[in-house]
Formats: sequence, structure tokens, C-alpha cells
Amino acid sequence: MPASPIHEASRRELERIRNALAMTAARRPAMTSSTTSTATPPRHSFEQAIEDVKLSKTDLNAVIMEYLISEGYPEAAQRFALEANIEPELDVDSIQERVEIREAIASGDIQSAIEKINELNPQVLDQDSALHFSLLRLQLIELIRKATATPDGDITPALTFATTHLAPRAPTNQEFLEDLERTMALLIFPPDNLAPPLAALLDPALRQEVAQRVNQALLLSQGERTKATLYDLVNYRSWANQKAIQAKKEHLPERIELGFDPAHNGHESSQNGSSLRQAADPMVTGWGPY
Repeated sequence: MPASPIHEASRRELERIRNALAMTAARRPAMTSSTTSTATPPRHSFEQAIEDVKLSKTDLNAVIMEYLISEGYPEAAQRFALEANIEPELDVDSIQERVEIREAIASGDIQSAIEKINELNPQVLDQDSALHFSLLRLQLIELIRKATATPDGDITPALTFATTHLAPRAPTNQEFLEDLERTMALLIFPPDNLAPPLAALLDPALRQEVAQRVNQALLLSQGERTKATLYDLVNYRSWANQKAIQAKKEHLPERIELGFDPAHNGHESSQNGSSLRQAADPMVTGWGPY
């Protein structure tokens, strides 16, 4: 019986993470049988040094499991626990709730997301006024998107929502006020001819950004790390590699693979790509979903 799409996706996700953590940059080219013998290119000493490092399987499993839990892969986490023969403290219901909230935001159903957040922990938004304002502004953007989708669209719901929910909060913070003014400008200009700062408000990337902040806030409220250790490992390695390149360390190869190149492992590459040639601040998260 063929594997289900969900299990297949989980398998690919786990294999992709294992490739990243293993940090095996070297790829041995296969010998070809022909009349003329082709010699295997010599391997760089740095690549061999990486392969010689013996990593703790327990530590690797812990990092992978933490990533799957914090990023919201409940089925992959359960599957990995079985494969790795570990028994983590896995609250599947809690993970699923975060996934549903994230998906609601990603689909533009902000009201549903706010309700789910309050059901899970009402203090999350009460204690984070900036996050609450961002969600409300996102809800206003969705109302404006709907109103401006047709020439005769009704903007009354958007105006009422802005007056009721956002206007009272805006004077308390200069950034809130500027964000509200910028958002209301969407009602003035045609949606197909917006300046870049306004067009960015309608970009789905804004939903993803807010969804990530919500996920981190929920993790914090549950006493969990707001960012998986895997992010730090990837970013620190990228940062260290870039510093070494800038210092012109001759013992480093020209390119160090991280294990995300689809040409090597058959899976989608990460947001930052497979090469570590680009600089990455170790305190900045720029890799992975959300």
C-alpha cells in the first residue's frame, strides 16, 4: 500500500532536517565504467574534517523533535518519535491548536484566529498590545481587500472596524498611528496601482509574518522556546562561515553545502538556499517555514 501524502511529507521533512544537522558537505561522485578511467576528484580536508565529527544521536533527535514541535508538525513529530524510539513530552492537542491558528491567519480569517487565541490563552493578546494591534490591523486589511475587490464594494464595514477597534489604540503608540494611517490609504488608491509600501500590506507575506509572531507568543506562554534551536545552529554556522570567508581562510572550500540543495537530496531548498556564502546574523531568523 503506498504511503499517504501526509506520511510522505513527514518523511521528507525528517530527512531534510537530518541532512541539515549532519552537515555532511562532501558528495562523492560515482565512478563511471568506461574505456577511460575517471579519477575521483580529491576531497577538501575541511569536508573530511566535518565527516569525522561524531555527533550525538540523542542530541540530534532532541533538536529535530524540538523543531517539529515548535514549528507545528504534530504528525511528523509522532512519526519521528516512533522511528527514533524516544518518548518526548508531546502535547499533540496544543500543537494542533497552534497550527489551526496559524492556518487561520494565513488564509485571512483573522477573527477566527483571534477567537482561537483567546480560547487557548486570553492573556497572550492582553499582555502584548503590539501583537494584538497587528492582528486587528490585519483584519482591517482583509476588510479593505474585500471592499476594493469590486468597483462598487462597500467600504462601510472597514471604516466601522477601524473606528471601533483601531482608532482608540492608535494614539497610545506612534507606530500604531502610522500603521493605521498607512492601512487606511488602501481605501484611497486603486489596488492595482499601489506604491510598494502599500502593496506590501496586501502581500500574503504579511500574514505569514504575523502568524510567526503569534506562534512565538503562544510558545512563550506555554513556557517553551520561541525559536527552535535548529534556527540558531543553521544561522551560527552560516555566520561563522561568512566570517571565515571574509578573513580569507585558505583551508575552507569555496562552497559549503548545508544539505538543502534539491540537486543533492531531492527535496525543496530552504528559504536561505543551500549555500552558506551569504552572510547571516546569528540572532536573525531567516530560515525555515514561518
